[in-house]
Amino acid sequence: MKLPVRLVVVLALAAGTAPAASAQQGAAQKLAFVNVRAVLEQTPGYAKAESVFTKEVEGYRAEVGKLQAALDSASADFEQSSVLLSPTARAAKRKELEDQARKVETRTNEVRDRAAQRERELLDPIQSRVSQVIDGIRAEGNYAIIFDVSTQGSGIISADKALDLTAKVIQRLQAPGK
Repeated sequence: MKLPVRLVVVLALAAGTAPAASAQQGAAQKLAFVNVRAVLEQTPGYAKAESVFTKEVEGYRAEVGKLQAALDSASADFEQSSVLLSPTARAAKRKELEDQARKVETRTNEVRDRAAQRERELLDPIQSRVSQVIDGIRAEGNYAIIFDVSTQGSGIISADKALDLTAKVIQRLQAPGK
């Protein structure tokens, strides 16, 4: 009996991977979790960086708020006076408002981009350091995976508190010389 080539290939692949798969199943994989939000809040420099960012964002919000208020006021004025305007003047005023709205939108996008860039400038070095420490602890403890339980939708509903490495990460980050 001659087996089809496709079946021979599938059987050969299955035979070649079976020992590796069973060897992996025999070795228990270590898992752990960290509350990265709690770690960040305890990381030296984070509170100051977050405070600076919050103050800068408040300035951005105030600027955009003033622009939006001016646009809203101009729109309200137009609504009240539009019946008194000629069709040509009404069209010109409407175009003016559309241009102003585009400028507000453009500036809002610029401010949003600047805020995101500033957040990266302030927080990326801190987050990078936290990631390095977590990865170091993962390697030292021979953990296969460390989950972040502070994010929404992490999928972790319940976990053994003995697997929580949050305190260890905070301790390492706060240690002198780190």
